[in-house]
Amino acid sequence: MKQLNFFIIIFFSLLGSIAFANNHLPKAEAVPGGVVALPLASKFKRPSSVIFQGRQIMVLNASKQDYAIVGIPLSTKPGNYQINYTDQAGQTLKQTFTVRAKAYPTQYLTIANKRKVNPNPADLQRIAQEQVIIDKLKNTWTQAMQPNLQFNWPLKGRISSAFGLQRFYNGEPRSPHAGLDIAAPAGTPIKAPAAGRVLGTGNFFYSGNAVYLDHGQGLITMYGHMSKIKVRPGQLVKTGTLLGLVGQTGRATGPHLHWGVMLNKALVDPALFISQYRHDSVLAAARE
Repeated sequence: MKQLNFFIIIFFSLLGSIAFANNHLPKAEAVPGGVVALPLASKFKRPSSVIFQGRQIMVLNASKQDYAIVGIPLSTKPGNYQINYTDQAGQTLKQTFTVRAKAYPTQYLTIANKRKVNPNPADLQRIAQEQVIIDKLKNTWTQAMQPNLQFNWPLKGRISSAFGLQRFYNGEPRSPHAGLDIAAPAGTPIKAPAAGRVLGTGNFFYSGNAVYLDHGQGLITMYGHMSKIKVRPGQLVKTGTLLGLVGQTGRATGPHLHWGVMLNKALVDPALFISQYRHDSVLAAARE
């Protein structure tokens, strides 16, 4: 285990040094489910924790400037918020930013398997057990100094459900859609959009066959509804590594990939990390 941890540290250190030269910040959107990049004071102390709502925040350098990269939870209300960090003199600094409101569209879906909408007691017990596993994955923090925030698309396909949709299953309201759905034929390869380490894999009640990747400093990505998983926990992957194949496992109305991105434990819009950001009108169209 110590040897594995050593290689993981070396891997992320190399990843950071590669990303340092040409790293681009994610698309900034100070909205629920968005991301903000806040420049830190030059006297910012390294290493030191930057904190937002009690959670440690990613710090990276771009163009010789340190930035705090903050994921904003979908549940965040519009208003002023702040991050806290420490300077070289040991003093706590505060930096304020404003989150504005964003109205996400509504989507109505029909699920043939009614248990996927209203689980029975055995299902609820399974869901609770799985949530413990998922929460542990989301809480992972690997101290990579410079994670790569330039993501590729994990596959080619049609964006069938955008991030943040207010969803109704069989007419019943449910939590907002906290990922990006990409429809594609069953068996379509799903590839890693950036380098990382496989945190975990498994078959879950809602997301079906799923893979979780750790990209460093609280940046976690998830890939759900696969027909087959092609990686193993602990495996180091690079951009383009085959993760699995498109399927329809879990709660799904058709073959597609559910792609989730978590930053400081907040589910945020994956499109913000695509190297060539597309606006919503383009995201809604089929990709060539």
